[in-house]
Amino acid sequence: MTEMELACQKFSQLLQEQMERISHMNQEKTDFTTKPVVTIGLIDGDGIGPIIMEQATQVLHKLLEKEIAQGSVVCKKIEGLTIENRLALGESVPRQVLEEIKSCDVLLKGPTTTPMGGTMESANVTLRRELDLYANVRPVSIPEEGIDWIFYRENTEGEYVLGSRGVELPGLAMDFKVTTDAGTRRIARAAFEYAKNNGKNRVSIVTKANIMKKTDGKFTAICHEVAKDYPEIQTDDWYIDIMTANLVNPAIRNQFQVFVLPNLYGDIITDEAAQIQGGVGTAGSANMGDRYAMFEAIHGSAPRMIAEGLGDYANPESILKALCLLLRHICRGVAAAQLEKAMDACPVKVTGDKTGATAREYTKKLLTLL
Repeated sequence: MTEMELACQKFSQLLQEQMERISHMNQEKTDFTTKPVVTIGLIDGDGIGPIIMEQATQVLHKLLEKEIAQGSVVCKKIEGLTIENRLALGESVPRQVLEEIKSCDVLLKGPTTTPMGGTMESANVTLRRELDLYANVRPVSIPEEGIDWIFYRENTEGEYVLGSRGVELPGLAMDFKVTTDAGTRRIARAAFEYAKNNGKNRVSIVTKANIMKKTDGKFTAICHEVAKDYPEIQTDDWYIDIMTANLVNPAIRNQFQVFVLPNLYGDIITDEAAQIQGGVGTAGSANMGDRYAMFEAIHGSAPRMIAEGLGDYANPESILKALCLLLRHICRGVAAAQLEKAMDACPVKVTGDKTGATAREYTKKLLTLL
């Protein structure tokens, strides 16, 4: 077979796999209001991950001390999701680790390193696919400016679902972007349901549908179909390039509330939003599906900080905000509010370098406020 024929054969296989994925999208939703035992998986990750996860684990045990003692909450340490182990086994998420993860209800996960220039898929992308975590939810709040944003990023499709499986021919490389009706409809529904249930009256759809007419065009059209079920909510469209500008425009940015957008755009713009809030170290992230959910910091493993000997100065606020999201997800809202109040009151400042406190110094003070 020629290289062209082999590429076409590979593309045909990818199409078949995606059609199969669509057929398995619907799962039974976990009801944490009636679940007698909730199992929380704790994953350290790489780089600064073990440092900030140590802080989050201490806080989690303090907040849910009674329930952990009674056995209604189980904290399970999951080993093996390190860059060293993944490279040694040649798997983005080793099979045994994935089995351990699937025995949990929710995960609190430190950042993991993705090798550059190789073919190994990101551990996060693998977990989002394997656990069908279709909604990446990232809140950003700046009360003094009246900013209360929440981003609903589609988490299992777009450029990421086949990001390591493109086609390369001599002088040509092609990657693929995937948008499905079912995948788009469920992320749109999640965004509009959040708006309806939390007193929000505006949802902004963000795409590049003027250029990506098939994929982003489909995403926009389906979001508007879903919007018809929520006539009380204002729905508007924006292209990703102008929306990145809108977020740094003080004259209008506090008018936005809920955003729904495809995978890649959501990844980029939520880092921008976090930086406006105070830095990527200040924002948490939820990856939610019907059966499983994973909560993490939005930033990476910060290998430069480790190399420069600054790992102890990593800011744990992001993973702690992710813990707040986890607690609300498992219906422990009182504990989440307690943590949020303590973080707002904590006088210790972590700057990411030696001008500020260490992660452990921050947590030591925070624990006294819980």
